Amino acid sequence: MSMAEPFIHLAGVRKVYRTRGVEFLAVSEATFDVEGGELVALVGPSGCGKTTLLKILAGLHSYESGTVRIGSAKQPFDPARDIGMVFQQPLLLKWRRILDNVLLPAEILGLPLAASRERARHLLALVGLSGAELKYPYELSGGMQQRAAIARALIHDPKLILMDEPFGALDAMTREKMNLELLRIWQEARKTIVFVTHGITEAVFLGTRVIVLTAGPARMADNFRVELPHPRTLDMKTSELFGDYTRRIYHLLGME
Repeated sequence: MSMAEPFIHLAGVRKVYRTRGVEFLAVSEATFDVEGGELVALVGPSGCGKTTLLKILAGLHSYESGTVRIGSAKQPFDPARDIGMVFQQPLLLKWRRILDNVLLPAEILGLPLAASRERARHLLALVGLSGAELKYPYELSGGMQQRAAIARALIHDPKLILMDEPFGALDAMTREKMNLELLRIWQEARKTIVFVTHGITEAVFLGTRVIVLTAGPARMADNFRVELPHPRTLDMKTSELFGDYTRRIYHLLGME
């Protein structure tokens, strides 16, 4: 760990949902730091609190106890301005062309339109969608729509990108391709990314670090660095080190 203040600091975060008088512990004692520029994968089974943690980071959920700090006194953080989000579904507006979909956060934040339009074109090129600017969402495949959603998340130049199972609805081959694309975009855009997945190999392949959450009750079981070199290649999935990391997660999740 560097001596500098981490970009994200969570300590002892606990979240309880209450429905009809029944309490459900969604997150218990989540503690971890994220350095600026990391791509951290949050992995665990469905219902283990991954999305809840992401919503706490986004400022969309309150929490019972613990500390959540993003940014620093020197670099204050504004969730409305400094977060980009990508969900499992692209959530593109079907009546807007792709360029106009990408521009949406810039419009909402009141950013200068001419500069934002130029940035949108640049981002569409970055995600491999040059030439699709004037198409409508229905004219694009699922993978292409998700690329547009990533461009939209980057348009207002946020400091933090939160991704909630963004490739979960794609077929296996498209998903692998999108994993490679995301790593390329991450290295070019130099953003801090927190990526939620229940795909164990996906977490290891993407993450500079992996945080493992277990279900029932939700708890943080592990937090380790992935010492695989960059740029990552699909060949690495067959390496002994990659296998060691995935087995470590299988063991924590009781899947051996």
